[in-house]
Amino acid sequence: MTTELIVAGFGGQGVLLFGKFLALSGLKEEKEVVWIPSYGPEMRGGTCNCTVVVSDDPIGSPIIDAPNTVVVMNKPSLTKFGPRVSSDGLLLINSSLIDTTSDRTDIKIETVPANEIALELGNGRAANMVALGAYIALTKAVKFDTVLDVIRESFAKKKEFIDLNLAAAKRGYELAS
Repeated sequence: MTTELIVAGFGGQGVLLFGKFLALSGLKEEKEVVWIPSYGPEMRGGTCNCTVVVSDDPIGSPIIDAPNTVVVMNKPSLTKFGPRVSSDGLLLINSSLIDTTSDRTDIKIETVPANEIALELGNGRAANMVALGAYIALTKAVKFDTVLDVIRESFAKKKEFIDLNLAAAKRGYELAS
């Protein structure tokens, strides 16, 4: 199985961390992985996205024109990347910040109120982990337990963030299951 993904939003939403955690999860499962972050010239608040490919087979090219999944965390990202989802692909929309959807009928469209859930858990900055959990539930790109392990390992030096991020990922996963 090969998963091609673009995660997009603005700086500070954790879209690069989402992609990195997916890539690390793929590595832990001994899959082939590509992670390419892309930043706008601004610091916080500017545009950013990342491309992630996770595959059981060697990856021919890290460049993706029509990914099978796009996760958008804000409206400008929906406008830019929504049209690029391949036919029969998945578009996952953060409905907390995006009040519209796509009119495409050839793809599956799912919404998750990532920011709302993160705020319910006590910190809006965990919206990326809500979206990651939902993405894993919808695609099965990697095992969810592997993602949870990566979260624990990645926040090992900042233990105060482990429980929040685990809870956020679990809520996203449960919501999308």
